[in-house]
Formats: sequence, C-alpha cells, structure tokens
Amino acid sequence: MLKSTFYYCLLFCSILISSCSENASDEQTKLPSNLILEIESLGNGVVKANFTADNAVFFKINFGTPGETTQRVDGNSASYTYKVKGDYTITLQAHADEQLFVVDSKTINMNAAALGLDPDAGFKSPENYDGYKLVWADEFNSSTLTDDWTFEIGDGCPQNCGWGNDELQYYKKENTSLSDGKLTITAKRESIGGKSYTSTRLITKGKKFFTYGRIDIRAILPKGQGMWPALWMLGENFSDVGWPKCGEIDIMEMVGGSVEDRDRTVHGTVHWDNSGNYANYGGKTKLSTGIFNDEYHVFSIIWDKQKIVWLLDNVQYHVIDITPSGLEEFHKPFFFIFNVAVGGRWPGNPDGNTSFPQEMKVDYVRIFQEN
Repeated sequence: MLKSTFYYCLLFCSILISSCSENASDEQTKLPSNLILEIESLGNGVVKANFTADNAVFFKINFGTPGETTQRVDGNSASYTYKVKGDYTITLQAHADEQLFVVDSKTINMNAAALGLDPDAGFKSPENYDGYKLVWADEFNSSTLTDDWTFEIGDGCPQNCGWGNDELQYYKKENTSLSDGKLTITAKRESIGGKSYTSTRLITKGKKFFTYGRIDIRAILPKGQGMWPALWMLGENFSDVGWPKCGEIDIMEMVGGSVEDRDRTVHGTVHWDNSGNYANYGGKTKLSTGIFNDEYHVFSIIWDKQKIVWLLDNVQYHVIDITPSGLEEFHKPFFFIFNVAVGGRWPGNPDGNTSFPQEMKVDYVRIFQEN
C-alpha cells in the first residue's frame, strides 16, 4: 500500500511539474499584441515614430533608407532625420525575445515641404528653346489676373448641367487668388446654387488661342478622391460647331485618390469627331515616388503639323499622329482652360478621406512656336 501510494504521489508531482513548466513556457513565449505605430512629421526632415504593444519587452525599427540596419529600441519612440525626397517604409518589430516578435509598417512620403525645402521646389522648364520663340506667357506675377482670362461661372446649367460630366462643383471667381507669382484655384466644401462644392474655371477663349507650338505649364496639383484638376484646350470654334467637333487637347488631367495610384498618375488625351462618331486617344504616366501634390511639375505638349507629344518634366510619355484625314480639328486654333472639378463620372465623388480645401497652384504657362 505504501509503495502504491508512493507511485501515485510521484506521478502526481510529475504531472504538476510538467504543467507548471508548460505554463511558464507559455508565459515566456507569448507574442506581443495590440501593436500600435504612429508617425509624426516634425519638419525639416525629422520624423518621430511612437509605438506601444502589450507584452513587448523591446522594439526594433528600420526607417526604410538604403543600407540601413534595424536598430533595437528599449523605449516607446524613435526619431530619424531624412535628407532625400522619396517614399520610405518604416518597419517596426515588437519583441517578446529575440526570436518572437510581431511586425507593423507604415509608408511615408518625404516631399519638399516635409524636408523643409523651398516651397517652390520641383521641376522647372527652360525659358527658351533652340529654334523656338516665346509667343505668349502668363507668369502670374501681378496681384490680379490679366484680361487674357475669363471666368466661367455656375454649374453649366441649363445647356450643360454638371459641365457634361455630372460634376458637383459650382464655379466662382472668388476661388481664385494670385500671390507669390502663383495662380491658385481652390476647391472648397461649401453650398451654393444647389451644389455642395465650389471651385474656379478659367478660359482664354476669344483672347489667346494658338495653332501648334510647345506649351509648358508648371503646377502643383490637389489630391484626394473626387478631385479632378485639368490643364487643357478646346478648339476656338467651340461655340460654332460644339464638342467634340471643335477638338479637345488635354495637356494634363488627374483623377485623385489613393486607389490605383491616382494621386501620382496624370493623363494626356485628345478628343475629336470621327465622321459623326466620338473618338479619343490617351496615354498616362506615373511618378516613381511621391504624388503630384508634393511639389511642382511641368506638364507639356509639343504640337506640330505631324503629331502631338505629351511630356512630364520634359520626358515624353505619349504621342499621337495627327496627319490622317479625320483629324483636321488639330490643325486649327485652340484656347486654354484651367479648372479644378469636384466629382464626376470619371473620378467619382469625394469620400470621407477627402479633405478640403484643395488647391491647384500654377506657376506659369508658356507657349513657344517655331521660328
């Protein structure tokens, strides 16, 4: 009996020790949870990462720069100073021990403003080109617009409600301003004329119109779902023949939003009438880093008797041959239109992530023609 009791006792203790050992092991190997990573931009390239996690003994962080090694952090924050513009992925590890950890990451864009660079940073085009002469420009250096521009007011009704695209904005002249050598068109969330948004649409119809040439427009664009900035042209005979018989040249259009890299993609397109049928032909290009709201870029076309070429920052991304019959629209005078639309069939409506106001700033428009 004593021997039997001894064995039972031994078995019980063995089970108890095993159970205690397993519980201790579970506690030691429990993964961190509820990992939270927040990023603060402090200006002049300085970024602070703040983080917490349950059951974390220490953290390791990498700020996403080339050749950087992951560093251990014993506290709940870490800072880094960036020097170069670009997209960076900050990766954080919350460790229970060296082998057991959970990971989170956030991608940030260090643009000119975040780095504390000149607010006028970005690409600039030459002021002259060999074989060309400057025939018209607006550098927007005065406090008021020149007489070359006319404001189009309203929502397009009754003839062209929603400006033909189910757009949501009401155009006002008050949404345009000039300062520091820049034309600013501001889209706002405000109600007028039955619309929930306001913006501006400017044209040079009847005042400045051109056939052929190199056109450079330096601008910084708005961002966000539902934003639709455009720098474009219509045939000067628009009032007589209507659209699309007048022809349309879109030097730059962007439909904003984070999906499908919309905020970093621009489009160049032509529209015309093809024997009574609507026709169009377009191309697009995407920034390798950042978005068009970060800094200035130059949107250009080179337009001659043979072709129209689209360029971003002087790099070609699209071309159309305009010599075939049926493209006679593109051998006639065109005028400029600058506008920021809100909503419409192409971009869709703004959503909860779209912030207002949004701005398109234009530094200059220049047109050169061959000598």
